[in-house]
Amino acid sequence: METHFQEDLNELKKHILDMGYLALSMMEKAIQAIKETNDGLTQEVFELEKKANHMHVDIDDECIKLIARQQPMAVDLRFLSAVMKINTDLERIADQTVNISQTCYYHLFKESPVKQIQYVLKLADISHNMLKNSLKALDEKDINTARQVIAQDEEEDKLKKEAVETLIELIQKDPPNSKQFVDLILLAKNMEKIGDHATNIAEDVIFMAMGKDIRHHFYKGPAQK
Repeated sequence: METHFQEDLNELKKHILDMGYLALSMMEKAIQAIKETNDGLTQEVFELEKKANHMHVDIDDECIKLIARQQPMAVDLRFLSAVMKINTDLERIADQTVNISQTCYYHLFKESPVKQIQYVLKLADISHNMLKNSLKALDEKDINTARQVIAQDEEEDKLKKEAVETLIELIQKDPPNSKQFVDLILLAKNMEKIGDHATNIAEDVIFMAMGKDIRHHFYKGPAQK
């Protein structure tokens, strides 16, 4: 029985990583769409959302069934709890890529280009790196990589704040391009939210591996066994 349970846990880990790499692929397509003004890539993101939604439901269902059947304790329970939270963050990352693609397809691509798109692309690079590393941390239970992701969150928050403030000023100074600037503000916020979800994943990896709940800096005691 124990062997079968471990096999189920291993299969669940594979499924949550598959979900993670699907979300990463959607993000990469959305970023490439921005760089190339490519409508086709935005359509690919829209199609992949259906798969992401199905995987989200299936993974949660797997977790609930394993908890009900096995009544896991300690490390295994932490793993299942973390997977359910990570699953939610990955689904929300997928949603953000859809929001990015919608803004591009229905609005930004119909307007003339503006050089301030570079703000969004810088945020995209940081968020992409955070998501990729959060998945690496999950796959390898790599605490150091998880902490690097968390450390990058502050950098991204500062860059987003700077970008939004600059774009708001430009709306007033350059009214003919105000639609583009509004679109870029939306995209900057989408990229930052992806980074926030990647940070959540990294925090859950630390909880899974060490039993430390570091959200909101509440952790004060030793690691749980």
